[in-house]
Amino acid sequence: MSDQLAIVPDETGVSSLATLLELYTISEDDIRRIRSFGDIIVPQLDEFVRLFYEWLKKQPEFEEFFPDQETLTYVQKMSRNYWEEFFRHELNDDYIQKRHKVGETHARIGLPLTIYFAAMNFSLKVVTEELYDDSLPLEDYVLAVRAVTKLVHLDTGMVVETYTRITQEAMTAQSRSLMEMSTPVTQIWEGVLFLPIVGIVDSRRAQEIKNATLAKISQSQSRAYIMDISGVAVVDTAVANYLIKVTKATRLMGCECTISGVSPAIAQTIVELGIDVGTVKTTATMQDALLDAFRRLNLKFGGGR
Repeated sequence: MSDQLAIVPDETGVSSLATLLELYTISEDDIRRIRSFGDIIVPQLDEFVRLFYEWLKKQPEFEEFFPDQETLTYVQKMSRNYWEEFFRHELNDDYIQKRHKVGETHARIGLPLTIYFAAMNFSLKVVTEELYDDSLPLEDYVLAVRAVTKLVHLDTGMVVETYTRITQEAMTAQSRSLMEMSTPVTQIWEGVLFLPIVGIVDSRRAQEIKNATLAKISQSQSRAYIMDISGVAVVDTAVANYLIKVTKATRLMGCECTISGVSPAIAQTIVELGIDVGTVKTTATMQDALLDAFRRLNLKFGGGR
């Protein structure tokens, strides 16, 4: 094996690779030690795979992630390849991308990070202790283990970084979808928009309602907007003020807003709280609000004017 190492970033990964090496204090001497230690470990990777999956079978999640022998055989092969690359692959952008790919896979299958950390901890113990043949002077062995540990930490950091990013992106997309479902501003007639509000309205949801409403008004050029609050769990000062702000914003865009579904209980609450609804138009039912919108826009149920 050549002693000339191999920090070979490609043209798109120079700064990121350099940053990683500096962050984990990995020097060329460290990587030479990893390569030399790999000469001891790589010939024993079949034994590593046996020991690792013997340990993994004891974990309660094993059957969930390895439901059949075909899956197990494939993953065992990938594990062997991973550690061979760990000891032999040049530290370049391709190496980093492969570690990110591991994070993507773990995020996709939903592997708990606790299991991943435990697995890397066990793997480090196997390659630095159980497979080691006592062939190096003690000082060289200590330095080699230190270097291997640094690269394990770099690998783990890349995997967790990608895992976290993908998980957060999925949660953000899910949250956005739920928000869109909770603010379904719909054009129910030419020039008439309708939004049924169900559940609890807080400041974040109120902002989403306002954004969705104004965007839909701009898109459809509607002149009437009905906000039905019969499904709102609680109407207090904060909720009422949120709704009033929405009506004012729609009016600035030339669209008249009506709040429907104002029950006797809600009306009494608003009065008791001393909330000034000002010029906000309200109706007891959505039907009343719709009839009012048709009269103002001179619409007919047949679809014409």
